[in-house]
Amino acid sequence: MAAAEYKKQMERALLALGISLMIGIVILGQEFRDSLGSAVGFIMDPLVNLLGANNFHIVLFIMAAITALYATLIQKYTMDWELMRNVQEKMRVFQKEFREAQLSNNTSLMKKMEGQRAEMMTEQLEMSKQQFKPMAYISIISLPLFMWAYFYIKSHEAAFMVFPFWGEHLLTDTILGPFQYWIFWYFIASLAVSQLMRKALDVGGI
Repeated sequence: MAAAEYKKQMERALLALGISLMIGIVILGQEFRDSLGSAVGFIMDPLVNLLGANNFHIVLFIMAAITALYATLIQKYTMDWELMRNVQEKMRVFQKEFREAQLSNNTSLMKKMEGQRAEMMTEQLEMSKQQFKPMAYISIISLPLFMWAYFYIKSHEAAFMVFPFWGEHLLTDTILGPFQYWIFWYFIASLAVSQLMRKALDVGGI
């Protein structure tokens, strides 16, 4: 019983930390983001020194791999994938049947199905809760690392990378709007590693 209570307290504390980071980054502004990035530098700066500043894209890849593995493990062990698949399938069937009832102007069936809609909304709310919890856990690692990368690159604007077909670009150059090359590289690396991790760890989609 004590172990179960301790687990609940730990979950609450981690959720609170994750939510606080998400809110802090948005509400507290640039000073908080820079402070967070600077603090994480205590861990990440030695890695940059080891690999060399010219290989910062490798550091970003390692960072993306760490967050992808962490996120995959969190999703695997905190989400009820069977529940989510069932809810999605029920919603698809419901929408199809409701659409058919509308097309055939079957008012009695539509009225009956309106009663089912409340139940479907309750199940969707539960599914949303299933998705929010791992998001808060993942932010504990991913947001500080991302803020560190942002802080470091802002302080080393000469960092560059050679992209296939695009040639050499500064990591701070923008592709579209505020979307910088380093964010693009991090996103692509994270997506690729995440797909491999999900396949290897058998983390199912919905």
